[in-house]
Amino acid sequence: MEKGPEISESELEIMKVLWGKKLPLSVQDVCDAMIEKNWKYSTVATLLGRMVKKGAVEGKKKGYLYYYKPLLDEKEYKIAQAKKFVGKLYDGSVKNLVASLFENNELSEEDIAELKDLFDLK
Repeated sequence: MEKGPEISESELEIMKVLWGKKLPLSVQDVCDAMIEKNWKYSTVATLLGRMVKKGAVEGKKKGYLYYYKPLLDEKEYKIAQAKKFVGKLYDGSVKNLVASLFENNELSEEDIAELKDLFDLK
């Protein structure tokens, strides 16, 4: 898996919108989808512009507007970020991450059952 561009937390919020909608969106479309964030149009436009420069999204002009679509694959991005997180905080050990969650009562009985089922499938 190749390393994709680094995106900020704010940019990730926009990526989630783009991933969720499955079609190119204008700046206004993104603003409308993030109404609870109360971000200004200019803020979203600036972030999208940065994301184009990073290669995280593509912007194509149609008429007077630009429409944006993700170039980062959601699943690949999440896997890469999870590996980075585990590597940084748990010395690359998923077992240590899960043990930490278990020891701190962060895993419900349902979570544990789902994990067991997942491992039984392997």
